[in-house]
Amino acid sequence: MELTSQKLRKIAPELDPLRLGTGWKLEDLSKPQIMIESTFGDSHPGSGHLLDLVEEARQGVAEAGGFGARYFCTDICDGEAQGHDGINYSLPSRDMMANMIEIHANATPFDGGVFIASCDKGMPAHLMAVGRINIPSIIVTGGVMDAGPDLLTLEQIGKYNAMCERGEITKEKMEFYKHNACPSCGACSFMGTASTMQVMAEALGLMLPGSALMPATSKDLREFAKKAGKQAVWLAEHNLTPDKIVTMKSFENAIMVHAAISGSTNSLLHIPAIAKEFGIEIDGDTFDRLHRGAHYLLNIRPAGEWPAQFFYYAGGVPTIMEEIKDMLHLDVMTVTGKTLGENLEELKKNGFYDKCQSYLDQWNLKREDVIRPFDRPFGTDGSIAILKGNLAPDGAVVKHTVVPKEMFEAVLRARPFDCEEDAIHAVLTHEIQPGDAVIIRYEGPKGSGMPEMFYTTEAIASDATLGASIALLTDGRFSGASKGPAIGHISPEAAQGGPIALVEENDLIEISISNRVLRIVGVNGERKSEEEMEAILKERKSRWQPRENKYTKGVLKQFAEKAVSPMKGGYME
Repeated sequence: MELTSQKLRKIAPELDPLRLGTGWKLEDLSKPQIMIESTFGDSHPGSGHLLDLVEEARQGVAEAGGFGARYFCTDICDGEAQGHDGINYSLPSRDMMANMIEIHANATPFDGGVFIASCDKGMPAHLMAVGRINIPSIIVTGGVMDAGPDLLTLEQIGKYNAMCERGEITKEKMEFYKHNACPSCGACSFMGTASTMQVMAEALGLMLPGSALMPATSKDLREFAKKAGKQAVWLAEHNLTPDKIVTMKSFENAIMVHAAISGSTNSLLHIPAIAKEFGIEIDGDTFDRLHRGAHYLLNIRPAGEWPAQFFYYAGGVPTIMEEIKDMLHLDVMTVTGKTLGENLEELKKNGFYDKCQSYLDQWNLKREDVIRPFDRPFGTDGSIAILKGNLAPDGAVVKHTVVPKEMFEAVLRARPFDCEEDAIHAVLTHEIQPGDAVIIRYEGPKGSGMPEMFYTTEAIASDATLGASIALLTDGRFSGASKGPAIGHISPEAAQGGPIALVEENDLIEISISNRVLRIVGVNGERKSEEEMEAILKERKSRWQPRENKYTKGVLKQFAEKAVSPMKGGYME
């Protein structure tokens, strides 16, 4: 088999001299050529250390007889973008990065690729790009940061900030938390979107087994990066492309793992967008179907007790897969060139679990303290539910594992707000009272880029009274760290004239997580029949006027014009 790079040299005579001018040696030109794409940059802790992994992967490529070329497309940080309009760029950045990686890979084709990222949008962007460009590819993730003093982790900052705003802790205490929550590089150390998507990359079969969510400071991570570089050359030589690895069965495996770890709701944006690039259709209903009856096993924050590094100590994705083995397709192919079932058997023999246990021993913990056995789960209905009704005809998502039981069945008074800023002010000043449904709209993909409602959810969840007596409903999304009674991705969104745009003050909103229902059932505090509500909403829709896009140029204008529904993945068509 003639490699792509060698075919290219024959038809592009400028290629050799330009690469020699870049620093390649003459002998490098005839080697398997591997693109090493990463989000390295000084943008945030999840990407700041990735150059080390790039160089390890490059060394692995060289040791396997290839040549590694470094490409960079850094990502933004959702945490640093919080609290201002910067967060509106977060979801659009995913699609823009995927586009840039496509350009890098196809403008000068390579024989294979190593793709290195850690965080919320960089990780799904690389997975989308891998499906789109379809060259032999392997993913390396940047792991997670260490926890701070007393196992302090970043997702607690939102709670402490709300407590400080209410005068419950001092500003000095808040400053201490801010200065010690991120003691090292790596993704944030909880099962938020970054950690979830690292796990999803391994669950899809695109990473070396057992390599997701390693401590970013560990030598283990660097060893895996080098191994990945070597494996990239093998993949190129055997033309094992992503489309031969990632199938509908692979996505079903990933969603079953998602249920077991109580993964981020943002996965319902990313997994469908990734699947689309592989020519596979996945939506919220796929998640709801697979989560029903699934066992939730993970004791990792924000739903559990321990920081994310303990996931790796407990054996990571392989341990989860062993526990839910009967629910998985073990015959799917992976980047090792072996099936998932073969990989799991090999891990039992090569000392992987013993090595992980040695880390747990340092904390006097057992594996089941972090990952419960299948027959002793935290819950047996997964972690995600898709709600539908006249408020969300196309669906809405709730992470029910972090919702107080009091809010599983409720009828609440609507308090609609057309932006998050007004809503959080109402929460913090106690304008919101028990029994209210805080509705934040015009924050979907076409409304404002679909930012996270992070500070509002934290203000609610950290309030002892409101946390179990109100709900937050939005066509926007949430941080993977969000806790409490929060329902998002309501579709169609307000900017498209969805029913969420028609809600008025003191409408009655019925929530039934058990029955998967989200609907408007009354007006001015008075219940109405289904037929009456249908007529009322039809009349309101006749009076509704679409808003002008508040972005008149640039990325956010493009995204608003092209983005699909949140329940389809919020990607740009």
